[in-house]
Amino acid sequence: MGLYATTTRRRIAAVFVLLGLVALPWGMRLIGQEFYVSFASRVLIMALAATSLNLVIGFGGMVSFGHAAFFGAGAYCVAVLAESGVTSAWLAWPAATGVAAALAVFVGAISLRTRGVYFIMITLAFAQMVFYLVVSLKTWGGDDGLPLLQRSAFGSLNLKDDSTFYFVVLAILAFVLFMLDRIAHSRFGRVIQSIRENEVRMEALGYPVFSFKLVCFSLGGALAGLAGALMANQAGLASPNLLHWMQSGILMVMIVIGGVGSVFGGVVGAVLLLVCEEAFVEITPHWQIGLGLLLLAVVLWAPLGIAGLFGWGRNRE
Repeated sequence: MGLYATTTRRRIAAVFVLLGLVALPWGMRLIGQEFYVSFASRVLIMALAATSLNLVIGFGGMVSFGHAAFFGAGAYCVAVLAESGVTSAWLAWPAATGVAAALAVFVGAISLRTRGVYFIMITLAFAQMVFYLVVSLKTWGGDDGLPLLQRSAFGSLNLKDDSTFYFVVLAILAFVLFMLDRIAHSRFGRVIQSIRENEVRMEALGYPVFSFKLVCFSLGGALAGLAGALMANQAGLASPNLLHWMQSGILMVMIVIGGVGSVFGGVVGAVLLLVCEEAFVEITPHWQIGLGLLLLAVVLWAPLGIAGLFGWGRNRE
């Protein structure tokens, strides 16, 4: 009964949050701050990217420091296709997701043969190789990045309008979170979480641990590629910064703040980090100090992340 009541409260809370997010563009228009609709789109895209990393780290137990490679790969795929005349989102976005997934399969097939700090370092090494490769390609803009002259065409919807683009991003994020929750409670989700808790025991029980981890790693990479495709559309640019190791660090900070292993951890962390950054920038040029104190407070007083304070902590089912 208690579990049922808790689940019901979570669903009610999720519905109210979703309604608030749906009403946000109209609210910003009423107060004359339509700029924040574009900012909100960026927050939701980063929430999607953080969620993809949370799947790898929080559910799969694989601490990857090269997730930015998949994020940037999705962005560059969309930009390159747009330059070639492919502007349809129905083609470009799945292609970006597929390219990122293929890259994740390649990186994962090699990296998952190592463990611990070696896994962290080899994923970082792959990400940096991709970063320097893209920077060296002058046909893709080099250091300046590759501009996206117009947003992808999405059927009859006009994605040039910030509000329309915001609703598309919100719908994608909501769908991904719903599917991630379903995955977490599926047989695959239970197995991957059990591998996270005790990999040796799962191997002894006969589970193909390497295959399960590779699928989880690849799925996280695919979602990161989708987030990258959306980010390129939001910013109008596929930038090498999206591939840099610091981008992986930012995503990792987001899930630590929000809650590692929580379905909503990436979303909570991305919203809190980016909103606080925006607020601190208006107050002081030394805004990094404020973010550092925020992270320190979370580590000391909310070890399960902000989501854990509301009972949305790591799923151990």
